[in-house]
Amino acid sequence: MDKPHMAAPRHIAVVGAGIAGLSCASALQHAGWQVSVFDAAGTVAGRMATRRAGDWQCDHGAQYFTARSAAFRAEVARWQLAGVAALWTPRLCLLAADGSAHAPAGPVERFVGMPRMNAPARWLASGLPLHLQTTITALQRGVAGWQLQTRQLGLLEAVYDGVVLAMPAPQALPLLQAHSRRLASLAAASVMHPCWAVMARYAQPLALPFEAAFVNHGPLRWVARNNSKPGRHGQESWLLHAQSDWSEAHLDWPADQVAKALLHAFAQLGGAAPLAWSTQCWQHAAPAAGHDELFAWHERSRLGLCGDWLQAGTVEGAWLSGRALAAHIAAASPSSMPKPDLAHGVPHPVLPVLV
Repeated sequence: MDKPHMAAPRHIAVVGAGIAGLSCASALQHAGWQVSVFDAAGTVAGRMATRRAGDWQCDHGAQYFTARSAAFRAEVARWQLAGVAALWTPRLCLLAADGSAHAPAGPVERFVGMPRMNAPARWLASGLPLHLQTTITALQRGVAGWQLQTRQLGLLEAVYDGVVLAMPAPQALPLLQAHSRRLASLAAASVMHPCWAVMARYAQPLALPFEAAFVNHGPLRWVARNNSKPGRHGQESWLLHAQSDWSEAHLDWPADQVAKALLHAFAQLGGAAPLAWSTQCWQHAAPAAGHDELFAWHERSRLGLCGDWLQAGTVEGAWLSGRALAAHIAAASPSSMPKPDLAHGVPHPVLPVLV
C-alpha cells in the first residue's frame, strides 16, 4: 500500500541570531519546519554578549534578565537545568545624586547566562542551521518565494517560503521598504537609544559597598562587578553602561574620550583606575518604548518581524516575541504540514507582557 504523500516542510529564513531569532527558529524547527538562521556577526547572541581575551571576560551587553511570565519562567528553568543560566544575587543598590544609596524596591529574581551571558543563546542555537558572518543586504520576492541578497556571497540560490527579520528596527527597515508598507512603518516608528559600554580590568577586587548599582545621576546608568556573577572566573572586571541621553550626545566621541569620562564618573562612586579598559558602542541598545504588537506578520508576502524592540527591550520580551511569531506561523500552516506543538514553551494565546 502506498504511503500518503506528505508535503516537504516549509522553509523559513530567520535573519538575526539574537534571542528573538533563535527563539523563533527553534520553535518552528520543533514544530516540523525547516529553518535557516543568518547573522552578520561571527557568533550568536546579539546583545547578550560577552567580551573575552585570555584570562579575562566581561558581559558588555545585556547584564541580566528577569522572568515575569509563566512561559519564560519555564524556559529559564530549562536553561538552568541545562547549566546555561543561573540566579544572580549581587549586592545591589540605587545610587542617588546626593550620594545616598538605597536598596531596589521589591524582590526581583535576576538571572544571567553561565558561564557567560551568551550561553543560553549558544544553547538554543546548537541544533539550528546557522549562517554566520553573512550580512543580508536585500530581500527579493519571486514567484517561488524569497531569496536573500548577501554582502559576502551575492544572491543565495535557496528559495524560502517566508522570512523573519529578528533584528533591531533600524536594521530591519531598509529590508522592508520595498515589500511591506505596514511593516516598514512599524519599524520606522521605533526609536532606539544607543549605549556606550566600558569594560574595566583590575588586578584585585575593588573595595566598594556594592557589586552592582543603578546610577541616577551623571553619565553612568549602570555599573556591575562581572566576577560577582555565577560561573565567572579570571581577572577582575567591571562593566560601566552610560545613560542613553549621554550616549546619544557622545556617539561621535573617540573611544578613549568616552572611557575617560565614564571612568571618571566611576571614580566618583569609589572606583579605582583600571589596569586596562575596552569599549563598545551599542548603536541600537534599547527601544524608547514598546509596541502593542508582540510580533508582526504579513501573511500575503509571508514576511515577519520579532524582537525585543517590540517588547520594551528585555531578554524576556525578545524570547516571547520570537516564540509568539513562531506559533502564529505554525498555526497557519497547511493541513499537510506537521501540527505545531504549542505546548513547547510557546505562549498561546499571546498576550503582551509588561516588564
